[in-house]
Amino acid sequence: MTKMRTVDAAVLILEKEGATETFGLPGAAINPLYAAMKAHGGLRHTLARHVEGAAHMADGYSRSGPGNIGVCLGTSGPAGTDMITGLYAAWADSIPILAITGQAPVAKLHKEDFQAVDIQSIATPVTKMAMTVLEPAQVPGALQKAFGLMRSGRPGPVLIDLPLDVQMAEIDFDPDAYAPLTPAKPRATRAQAEKTLDMLLAAERPLIVAGGGVVNSDASDKLVQFAELLGVPVVPTLMGWGALADDHPLNAGMVGIQTAHRYGNESMLASDFVLGIGNRWANRHTGGLDTYRAGRTFVHIDIEPTQIGRVFAPDFGITSDAGAALDELIAAARKRTLPDYSGWAGDCAARKGTLQRKTHFDTVPIKPQRVYEEMNRAFGPDTTYVSTIGLSQIAGAQMLHVFGPRKWINAGQAGPLGWTVPAALGVVRAKPKETVVALSGDYDFQFMIEELAVGAQFRLPYVHVVVNNSYLGLIRQSQRAFDMDYQVSLAFENVNSPDVDGYGVDHVKVAEGLGCKAVRVKDPTDLAAALEKATALAHEFEVPVIVEVILERITNISMGTELDNVNEIEELAGTAADAPTALTPLTV
Repeated sequence: MTKMRTVDAAVLILEKEGATETFGLPGAAINPLYAAMKAHGGLRHTLARHVEGAAHMADGYSRSGPGNIGVCLGTSGPAGTDMITGLYAAWADSIPILAITGQAPVAKLHKEDFQAVDIQSIATPVTKMAMTVLEPAQVPGALQKAFGLMRSGRPGPVLIDLPLDVQMAEIDFDPDAYAPLTPAKPRATRAQAEKTLDMLLAAERPLIVAGGGVVNSDASDKLVQFAELLGVPVVPTLMGWGALADDHPLNAGMVGIQTAHRYGNESMLASDFVLGIGNRWANRHTGGLDTYRAGRTFVHIDIEPTQIGRVFAPDFGITSDAGAALDELIAAARKRTLPDYSGWAGDCAARKGTLQRKTHFDTVPIKPQRVYEEMNRAFGPDTTYVSTIGLSQIAGAQMLHVFGPRKWINAGQAGPLGWTVPAALGVVRAKPKETVVALSGDYDFQFMIEELAVGAQFRLPYVHVVVNNSYLGLIRQSQRAFDMDYQVSLAFENVNSPDVDGYGVDHVKVAEGLGCKAVRVKDPTDLAAALEKATALAHEFEVPVIVEVILERITNISMGTELDNVNEIEELAGTAADAPTALTPLTV
């Protein structure tokens, strides 16, 4: 055993657990941990401009690769409270991040000391565990438990709060004897797999709904194998997008009332059986449950037992890790005589080839649909997209193409404005040699725009497409139900930037002032060149590059309340032929 400070032991544990990518801000109450990190030298740290931004960076990093756990660091008081939105975003989408906060000395916790707040109680609802460690000797065990929890069952974030005196105390610790806990993950039984297949194979028009649990389990290859073995079409959810490439013959498109495809909704409504794997039945996916469930039998597989029946009672539920369930399903299916689903799969592919939304518009100001068409042309199948919320994200999900797992990084359930910039920086940390493209509306972009300076300082290049209509577009569209357009316009005459033509904030100047590069586009015929230039600038200068696209002020995007009443705007109805970037009809 070796005598050492708890913070020195903590840093050695982070190294042992493989959590060496940290994001945060130092401060008086966390400086001992930073001193230990500096002395150790094996952990990389990215200095954020806001602790919420650091939490989102850690989140983006964790989402980008199997086994990744980003670490967010901050001092006492407001640093911890600033992290809460980041913890919520990670918790909601089952993403493991470790937050470590400093705290006032133990003896001062009840004395309303400077920046002393009960962060354990505040963080508990949005973490798998939040713990203020009061005894120095508990620090190694608390961290060991934290990593075990983050990796076991449904993944999620943990917060460890370290009082200043606990950090400085000496303990006996043998780093060579430390070992990570073995994660506990439930596994489907062969009998459960057999029953699932009995129900699926009795159907004439089955679908598989693949959720974020498939991606979290690193089971995308198994999903493809199972779908191809049966010849059954797959509907990825927003969080599962990319688990099956968009151009795969069995990809039936996304389903829902916002981030969905016309052909995906039509195929769901035509189905008679649905196998959900690693999904939550989120309301933006299902719409009204009466419509979603009518005439269909459901099997639900999820790693978290309390997810089964949370939204509606399936006909059969299984608690299992997605990858483990797919292993059993594949093994069982190989011993079966399987029906021929090629006719049904062909029907789904035919819908995919015809029920497209039109994207090719030449109007000025630019329609957003044209932006996504040009993005599909400009960026290849290896591109990783990052986005979070708003009409930009909804339209992007309807029209962009994604070709692999973890190629769509999105804060799905929480949808916090401002998430995109810092999350993209975390993604670049995880994927330094890959093409990363972020997508934001102007308001999401403005929320944490200061984090662009982090990308400039640490040379984290990516392309950020900002579709600017100077509106809270999604809220403006939803306000139509109240017959109002109230407090959602961001436009004003900027006396310092006449070039923005009354759109308000000059994002190009702001981005350049933060050390980044930026270009502005007003004509759709200039989009291709601008995206090409932005990619070149990102490579040359190794900084974030902003492409600000000036849109028409008002464009309503297709959405609704039920799968069968999505408001498709007539002028946007098209086919594969008149939407040149749409996926062409596929055969099975």
